[in-house]
Amino acid sequence: MTLSEVLLLNAPAPLPSELHKFLFDGLPVRGIIVRLTDAWQEILRRREQVGGYPEPVRRLLGEMAAASVLMQSSIKFNGALVLQILGDGPVKVAVAEAQPDLTLRATAKVIGEVAADARLEALVNVGGHGRCAITLDPRDRLPGQQAYQGIVPLHGDRREPLQRLSEVLEHYMLQSEQLDTKLVLAANDEVAAGLLIQRLPIEGAGNLAGRAAAAQGGGEPSGRASANEDEIGLNEGYNRIAHLTATLTADELLHLPIDQILHRLYWEEKLVRFEPLRGDEGPRFACTCSRERVARMLVGLGREEVDSILQEQGRVEIGCDFCGQHYHFDPVDVGSLFTPGRDLPPGSSSVQ
Repeated sequence: MTLSEVLLLNAPAPLPSELHKFLFDGLPVRGIIVRLTDAWQEILRRREQVGGYPEPVRRLLGEMAAASVLMQSSIKFNGALVLQILGDGPVKVAVAEAQPDLTLRATAKVIGEVAADARLEALVNVGGHGRCAITLDPRDRLPGQQAYQGIVPLHGDRREPLQRLSEVLEHYMLQSEQLDTKLVLAANDEVAAGLLIQRLPIEGAGNLAGRAAAAQGGGEPSGRASANEDEIGLNEGYNRIAHLTATLTADELLHLPIDQILHRLYWEEKLVRFEPLRGDEGPRFACTCSRERVARMLVGLGREEVDSILQEQGRVEIGCDFCGQHYHFDPVDVGSLFTPGRDLPPGSSSVQ
């Protein structure tokens, strides 16, 4: 056993991840703060087994994980919220996915050298073609129903490259959802955290919550988007809270207790706080991959394609980029896949 393994075994267990929701009494403003500890460390631990990510990629992925949980917890939606950065740089794609029970997973594909001081533009928007996508994928789709997806470029209104994920998501909320939003995000190798402050919408149908309802079969979003637009940037209560929120540093967000953060920022405001979500009710790592889902994917490829992989490699091996689980299908397994009326044999799987 190596020294690093001994130190890891003797290290104290990380604190449970937690999420806090609150309202500002008398103001049309809500807030959510999340701190991912054990969940984030589990994501990194699994990735380290196959080589890990450079530090700037870890930071970006941690911020995306925190942001996905914040956005999922701000809507009522029975399905996955998937935050993607589709890259034009050394990071080809980065994905964070949060489920309605606040389970989450995240991964990234790195294809080039990453500078130690790389910011968002250098990671994913070198040629100006990077983009951010937010997808709402219903758990139980109706026939013909499609997931909702919104896509924005990684630049501002004046075509200036945005250097922070928080700026991209604020721009998305303003342009696509007509909502004033302030986000503070930060991540290191122990904690990924985020604070979201948002002006409450006049009507839900024109924003992310309304699109979540539409994605679940509630019809096309057609609410009072124009009324929400009329309020953009004009609500004095929201503007004051957003200004206070902007004073929060990354170091404070990562290290101060949440109660202390809220007191430091909003000690003059009356907060209505809800019960924190921790443990089995809070944010936690979980992967939705399974042997059955991989089997369906192979059937979708077709017998000819799968047989060609068998001829070349002797078996089919599929690895999950999110959790490291590997699924193996030998010739007997593959034969069962394409034999009508037969159940798939157990086969083998392993975590690597």
